[in-house]
Amino acid sequence: MGAHKHRLRTTCLAVALLFLTANQAVAHQTNAQTELQEGVASFYSDRFQGATTASGEPFDQQALTAAHPSLPFGTKVLVTRPDTGQEVEVMINDRGPFVKGRVIDLSKRAARALGMIRRGTAPVMITLVD
Repeated sequence: MGAHKHRLRTTCLAVALLFLTANQAVAHQTNAQTELQEGVASFYSDRFQGATTASGEPFDQQALTAAHPSLPFGTKVLVTRPDTGQEVEVMINDRGPFVKGRVIDLSKRAARALGMIRRGTAPVMITLVD
C-alpha cells in the first residue's frame, strides 16, 4: 500500500508540473499576441490644446491620451521605447497621426514620460493593456 501511495503522489506531482508548465506557455503566448505595432511616435503641438478630438472630448496635453488610426476610442495601450525601456500607458481618444511612417501621436505628458520631448519623435512598440 505504501508503494501505491508513492506512485500516486509522484503521478499527481507530475500532472501538476505539466499543468503549470502548460499554463506558463499559454500566458507567454497570450502576452506575445497583445503586441500590436512598432514604429515611430510623435506628440501633439501645443496649438491643439482644447481642440475637439475625434472622440468628441477636448484635447488636454496633461492627460495620458493618444491618437491612433484605427484602435477603438477608449482602448488602453502601453507605449514602450525599446531603445530606453521607458513606457507609458495611454488611452486612445483621437485619430491620427497623419504623417507617413508614424504609428501614434501622444499628448505632451505621455511624450515627456517617454523622454522624447527634445527629439520630437521616438521609436516605440504599442501593446494592448488588458
